[in-house]
Amino acid sequence: MSTNNFWDGKSVLITGGTGSLGKKLTSHILTNFPEVRRVIIYSRDEQKQFVMAQEYPASRFPQIRYLIGDVRDYERLERAMTGVDYVIHAAAMKHVHIAEYNPDECVKTNVHGAQNVIDACIKTDVSRVVALSTDKACAPINLYGATKLASDKLFVAANNYKGSRDIRFSVVRYGNVMGSNGSVIPFFINKKKEGRLPITSEKMTRFNISLQGGVDMVMHALEHAWGSELFVPKIPSYKILDVAEAIGPECEKPVVGIRPGEKIHEEMITPSDSYNTYDLGKYYTILPTVTPWDLEEFKSAHNAEQVPEGFSYNSGDNDEWETVDSLRELIVKHVDNSFHV
Repeated sequence: MSTNNFWDGKSVLITGGTGSLGKKLTSHILTNFPEVRRVIIYSRDEQKQFVMAQEYPASRFPQIRYLIGDVRDYERLERAMTGVDYVIHAAAMKHVHIAEYNPDECVKTNVHGAQNVIDACIKTDVSRVVALSTDKACAPINLYGATKLASDKLFVAANNYKGSRDIRFSVVRYGNVMGSNGSVIPFFINKKKEGRLPITSEKMTRFNISLQGGVDMVMHALEHAWGSELFVPKIPSYKILDVAEAIGPECEKPVVGIRPGEKIHEEMITPSDSYNTYDLGKYYTILPTVTPWDLEEFKSAHNAEQVPEGFSYNSGDNDEWETVDSLRELIVKHVDNSFHV
């Protein structure tokens, strides 16, 4: 748990704050750190803000603010970040197949939007910035992944030209968030009513992390990053067939083929990354080739060990796996407490 002075009187802005992770972050911060001065929800969907404001009304949570804005709009970002201490960048176009058919829109939000966030943070003297990445940014084969890799590189590189400002940029990269908007588990739960769960590939695997696990990573990076780290969690994988069996054992499971830009297995660390990857215990971190601080000092402070040359972290080769039974328990805990087979 944080010491109070990290949050005491501080303001945090969450881009894409009405999304699954943004809402969970908001709940976590308001519940655990009531001394926070402001929690600013910055997003472009007024309907989602309207709905979220019913759950987190300003009358009950006087710290909260709702600002309509787009990360593509630099001037609006700069105005919104005035007086802000910490920024969590969660806004993105994230649906792989939609990005394939709207590539320019994806680039505008995920790449140009990322640079706008960086520039606005530097201009307004924000002190801590954490950007959310995705496993699809590792060795990307689709446009969404490529834009998020570009975003990751922009945030890491921002530490090189921040000048003398006291600002640290870091990135967190993790797998599929269990139960997040548009993810496979709520999709299958809904499809169960039809008695048919479409399987993209019988071989498909994915990393799995809970929303709280994602929140914990963001909080860790926000409070402990030196700047330039890309954090990767140690999390289990699941097989798509096990997810289908956990949700609808009686359902038909036709194989429909993978969608444009999809992988069979997800990666979070490639063998090429291994030369700059360190094991921190709970997390891995991928560092830039040249760090803005002393690497030996970092290794000593974090008890960090470099991973073996050629190391990779892949959902298909993982050491830890969810089972059908564990998936059912997790669905009840994290997705739908009324779920039953």
